[in-house]
Amino acid sequence: MPPILPPQDGYLFLDTAKFAASFAADVDAAKAAFMADSQVPWGVEALQGRVSEPAWKTKPSWYLVATDDKMIPPPAQRFMSTRAGSTVVEVAGSHAIYVSQPAAVAALIEQAVKGVEVRAN
Repeated sequence: MPPILPPQDGYLFLDTAKFAASFAADVDAAKAAFMADSQVPWGVEALQGRVSEPAWKTKPSWYLVATDDKMIPPPAQRFMSTRAGSTVVEVAGSHAIYVSQPAAVAALIEQAVKGVEVRAN
């Protein structure tokens, strides 16, 4: 279970003491501590958001499953990416995979660009 603290003034934070283990387990300890201390709160209202027409219903999508993610369980990621018809790549990494595995993230972005270019021609 993600260590989300009770709302404060309408915003949510992750418990900084549990941040690294849940959000950035594969990130250098000093960098994970910095990330915990500098996290940007997110509004409780975001949980009530509604999307009228999801882009994935009409546009191609790519999804990077972070197989060691403790924030969004990998089975949930697989469900969402399958439902969206995404091209899926799985990489061992935490929720902060963009920090711990930037080359894998960049490779997926490059794959998406090439996929869109092919479809556009």
